[in-house]
Amino acid sequence: MTALHWESTGTGDPVLMIMGLGLSGGAWWRTVPVLSRSFRVITFDNRGVGRSRGRSHSYTTEAMADDAVWVLDAAGVEQAHVYGFSLGGMVAQQLALRHADRVRSLVLGATHPGGPRAARPSDDVIAFFRRRASMTPDDAARASVPFNYGPRCRREHPDRIAEDIRRRLANPFPERAYKAQMVAAALHNCYRRLQRIEARTLVVHGRHDRVVPVANAEILAEQIPHAELRILDDAGHLYSTEQPEVDEDIARFFRESG
Repeated sequence: MTALHWESTGTGDPVLMIMGLGLSGGAWWRTVPVLSRSFRVITFDNRGVGRSRGRSHSYTTEAMADDAVWVLDAAGVEQAHVYGFSLGGMVAQQLALRHADRVRSLVLGATHPGGPRAARPSDDVIAFFRRRASMTPDDAARASVPFNYGPRCRREHPDRIAEDIRRRLANPFPERAYKAQMVAAALHNCYRRLQRIEARTLVVHGRHDRVVPVANAEILAEQIPHAELRILDDAGHLYSTEQPEVDEDIARFFRESG
């Protein structure tokens, strides 16, 4: 069976946060303290990750969106602001399309729409993520640095990267769920349905993102009605580490969408 672990911090309008590939809800550790000053922040471990269990090892972003609705139900929340990052952003797209009445506003971070129009990363990035699951957690975390972070962060903030790695190694990726989530990301395709998204939407992306090229943010912002686009000039994929002030901007967006 599928059993999902979720946590709630703070009070106010609810914000549901959906994390990316292989990471537990605890990976939001930089952002939760900022958002929880104004909101009730709900995080959870995606199926098969952290303290959640997956019913099967065949995942889709549609099924993961339905999991997110289960979390809202369990938390007693009828409607929430939704923030999805990377794979979590793909799940958030499905959530906004499959369960539009549950989504008050939407932030899509470092993600893509799927389908043939999506901008693919370079071959070396794809090759790295394919072999990552077979690497030791320590080797994988350190080898991922050039892919996850932009040049400025690597040059000026190695302490932030080191803290990210320390926390990641404390919660290593489960290999089977990681591979299943990779397949879910590869099969994701919301491109032709994006114009049906009704929730007010903010698209956030690092200009130097090698994992999910920034062209995908432009596609999302063009296709989702009235979407706002925020490109972070000095950031790569893990932009909340690189430009943490963006969390305040996202909190402001949610307040304005209340």
